[in-house]
Amino acid sequence: MVITLDGPAAAGKSTVARRLAGRLGVRYLDTGAMYRAVTHEALRSGVDMDDPEQLARLARRTRIELRPDGRGLRVFCEGRDVTDEIRSPEVTANIYRVADRPEVRQALRARQREFARRCDLVAEGRDQGTEVFPDAEVKFFLDASLEERARRRQRDLRADGCEAALDEVMAQVARRDARDSSRPVGALRRLDDMVLIDSTKMAVDEVVEAMVAEIERRGLMPGRT
Repeated sequence: MVITLDGPAAAGKSTVARRLAGRLGVRYLDTGAMYRAVTHEALRSGVDMDDPEQLARLARRTRIELRPDGRGLRVFCEGRDVTDEIRSPEVTANIYRVADRPEVRQALRARQREFARRCDLVAEGRDQGTEVFPDAEVKFFLDASLEERARRRQRDLRADGCEAALDEVMAQVARRDARDSSRPVGALRRLDDMVLIDSTKMAVDEVVEAMVAEIERRGLMPGRT
C-alpha cells in the first residue's frame, strides 16, 4: 500500500509523514532526501551540473539508502552517512539544478517505485500523488495559510540560530510557492482525488489522526514493513 503526501513548502509534510508512517507501522520515503543525496554526490564528485546526461547517469548509479532510526531517518550515499551533509547551504543552493532535470526525476522516480514494491510506505514530496504514484491507495494534500507556513519556517530558522522578520519569511515562502507550481517537471499540483487537510489551526498529532481516520474509513490495513 502507498500513501502519498504532497503539499507546499513549510506545510509540515516531513514531520507529518514521519509520524504517520510510525503510527501505521510502515516505511517513510523522504524523496527530497534522495534529490539532496544526488546533489551532494554531484558536488562532491565534480559532475558538470549543466550536463543533464551526466546528472542522469549519476542518479542511476549512486547507491542511496534511507535507513530508519529512533530519531527519524538516516541517509546513506555510497555507504556513507550523509544525513547532515545533504542539509548544507551548498546542497540547498544547488538542488534545483538536479531536481528540475527530467532525466534525473525519471531515474529517481523508478527508484521510488521500486521501493514501494518492497514494502508499504508513506511517500512525501512535491509530486508523489501526481507523477510518482498516481494510483496510490490514499493521496493527501497538506496545506496551511501562507502566514502560518511562514511562522513555522521562522521558528525553524530561529532554532538554527537565524533571526528573520515574518514579512521577509512570508515573501520567501510565497516565492517558493510560485517556483514549485511552475517547475518544468514535478510541479506542485492538487488533484481532485487528493484529500485536502488544512493544518493552519491543527497540531501535528491532530493532522496525523485525521489522516489515520481517513485511511481506516477506507478499510485499508497496512502491514508489510
